[in-house]
Amino acid sequence: MSVSANPWDALRRFTDARIALGRAGSSLPTAPLLAFNLAHAQARDAVHRPLDVDALRSALLSKGFDIATVESAAPSRDVYLRCPDLGRRLSDESAARLESHTKHADLVFVIADGLSSSAASTHAIPLIERTMARLEGWRIGPVVIGTQARVALGDGIGAILKPSLVAVLIGERPGLSSPASLGVYVTYDPVRGRSDAERNCISNVRPEGLAYDAAAFKLAWLLNEARQRKLTGVALKDDSAATLPGRTIDRRLGG
Repeated sequence: MSVSANPWDALRRFTDARIALGRAGSSLPTAPLLAFNLAHAQARDAVHRPLDVDALRSALLSKGFDIATVESAAPSRDVYLRCPDLGRRLSDESAARLESHTKHADLVFVIADGLSSSAASTHAIPLIERTMARLEGWRIGPVVIGTQARVALGDGIGAILKPSLVAVLIGERPGLSSPASLGVYVTYDPVRGRSDAERNCISNVRPEGLAYDAAAFKLAWLLNEARQRKLTGVALKDDSAATLPGRTIDRRLGG
């Protein structure tokens, strides 16, 4: 008896989504079930794994970056996960340390552990390097490494260092196919109390998602537009694709 090919099999190479897994009675076959359990464990580990600050600091110093390290007001990972508000505020000790660093730069990068420290440690430096290569004449402040950090920690950092813009590179919530995905949040005139509507976001930065060069292109475009127009967030639409060769935007069709 011939076996019919599963028409879904050809589609699996186009996505990491769990499709065409097969069936064993009323359950999944063993291999897809074990793969699911492994992905779930990797996502759980990504949330709890601490950021290796010393290794990240050494890598940045070897490339000539000025460095600052800060912690949020969350005293532990457990508290950070249960009390998100504490991850949005600098600890008093961190705020005091930042005062000694150079102020009034055009841009400060913040590398934050977020919900996936492996994303921050793996993807942040390649993205920063590619982005800086696209920023001509910018004054770059210290790269700030933040632990137990949420996105809004960049507002407190900005309130002290007073840059025109802050770009927070933060580990995103892990998915079952992406335990190490980086998000980037850009805020113009960062001060305490900014809302998410006042930021621009680039998501899923990783080789299997939005590649480094593509993410750096978008980030540099947003930064240049934000500095020129003095705003970020819902008022700044990402029209970076229109600057690619052969691309135009018809606003009547919504981009």
